[in-house]
Amino acid sequence: MKRIGFSGTLDPITNGHMWVIGEARSIADEVIVFLSQNSTKQPRFSAEERRAIVLESCAERQWNNVQVLIVKSDYTARVARKHGVDYLIRGIRTTADFDYENLIQQTNVEVIGGAKTLFVMPPRDLGSVSSSFVKALEGPVGWNWTTRKFVPAPAYRAWILSWLHKEWQALFPGEAAGQWFAKLTGADAYGGATRHYHNLDHLVHGLAEIRAWAANTGAAERDADLMRAAFWFHDAHYGHEPAAVSNEEASAQLWLGSGLEADAGRAEEVATLIRATDHLQAGPIAHPLKDALLGVDLAILGQDEEVYGHYARGIRAEYGHVADERYSEQRNRVLEHLRGKASAGTLYADPWFAEQYNEPAIANMTWELGGNAGA
Repeated sequence: MKRIGFSGTLDPITNGHMWVIGEARSIADEVIVFLSQNSTKQPRFSAEERRAIVLESCAERQWNNVQVLIVKSDYTARVARKHGVDYLIRGIRTTADFDYENLIQQTNVEVIGGAKTLFVMPPRDLGSVSSSFVKALEGPVGWNWTTRKFVPAPAYRAWILSWLHKEWQALFPGEAAGQWFAKLTGADAYGGATRHYHNLDHLVHGLAEIRAWAANTGAAERDADLMRAAFWFHDAHYGHEPAAVSNEEASAQLWLGSGLEADAGRAEEVATLIRATDHLQAGPIAHPLKDALLGVDLAILGQDEEVYGHYARGIRAEYGHVADERYSEQRNRVLEHLRGKASAGTLYADPWFAEQYNEPAIANMTWELGGNAGA
C-alpha cells in the first residue's frame, strides 16, 4: 500500500495514537495524519500547535514518512480521497469503540464516498490511553509524573508548559509578565538542557504541592500566592560553580529586579522566602511561611519509589561533571543529614508536610543510600 491516513483531534497526541501511526507505517510507504479542526470543540492546543507537536513526536522517532494536514470544515474521509488516500486506519480498544467506528465507517463510504477504514487493536498497556484520559489526570499532586507515561515527550512538554502558563497568568497577568514567563521556562532557567531535576517538572510538582497545602490547611490566598511567587523564582538561577553569592541569593535578586511586584514590602517577603530555600543558609531566616515552602521544596523526598528514583537520577545527571566516587561521597553526606533530620522529626517543620511525607522520605533516602538509585 502506498499511502494510508490517520485522523483525529489529537489534543494531545498520546502513545496510543503513536502506536496506530506506527502500525500504519508498517503497511504503507507514506502516512498522512489528518488533524481535525472542529469549531464546536475547545481544544487545549490550536490546530497549528497540534500539528507541530505531532511532527516533532514523529521526528523524535525518525519517522520521516509522516506528514500532517489540517482538515477544516470538511469530512476527513472525503479529504483523504482527494489526497490519494483510499484507506484510513483507526484503533479499536473496546466494543463501544467498535460500534462507534463501524457507524463512522459506513457513513464515510456509503454516504460521502470517502476513504475506507482499517481497524487495528492496540496492545493491552495502551488499551485505556486516550486524550480524554490524559486530560483527566491533570491537577493533583504528581499528575505530571503520571501523565508523562502516556504521551510522547513533545506532547508532554507542551502540556506542562500550557498548565504552567495558566498558573503564571493567574499570578502575574500582563504582557510584561509574559516575558518573564518565557525567561523562566526557557533554556537559561527551568527549561535548560542541563536541568535534569530542577526543571519544568520541578515547577509543576511544587506548584501542585502549594495548591494541595493551601486546600488542606485553609491557608489564606495571599499566603499561597507569596509561596507561588517564591517557588517560581527559587531555582531560577542554578549554577554549579563557586560564586560570590548562593544560587538562592542570585534567584532572590533576579526576583527583585523583575518588577513583577509593585508593593516593595510584599516583594521583599517573596525574596526572603526564596532565600529560605537555601538548605545550607549561614544564619536563620525568619518568615511565617518558611516551613511550608521548605516542605514544598523537600516534598520530592517523600514521593513513591518510581518518582523518587527519577528524581535521584536527575540529580546525578545535573552533577554529571562530578566523578562517581566524589559524587557518591557528597550525595551520601547530604542524604544522611536529611535522613537524620527526618528521623528526628525536624525535616518537615510544617505539620501537613510532615504527615504526608516524613516516613516515605526516610524509606526513600535509605533506599538510595543502599546504592539503588542508579539501577
